Amino acid sequence: MVTAAVREWHEEEGWGVLDSPETPGGCWGHYSHIRMDGFRMLSSGRRVDLEWEAPGFKQDGYEYRAVSIVPRPV
Repeated sequence: MVTAAVREWHEEEGWGVLDSPETPGGCWGHYSHIRMDGFRMLSSGRRVDLEWEAPGFKQDGYEYRAVSIVPRPV
């Protein structure tokens, strides 16, 4: 896992973009990837631990997709 920051999160749609040094251009993430019960949204700037994959296609324009998102303590 790598440390990433939430660039933006679309609460109403349940997805957002996370930035890390290993995912240039951003990593697409969905609330179903968040590994903490009850979390459906993340605020901009929030730090997370991120596991990602490059599935070979673009999801909403992003080449990287989250596999696991773990919010770091605030």
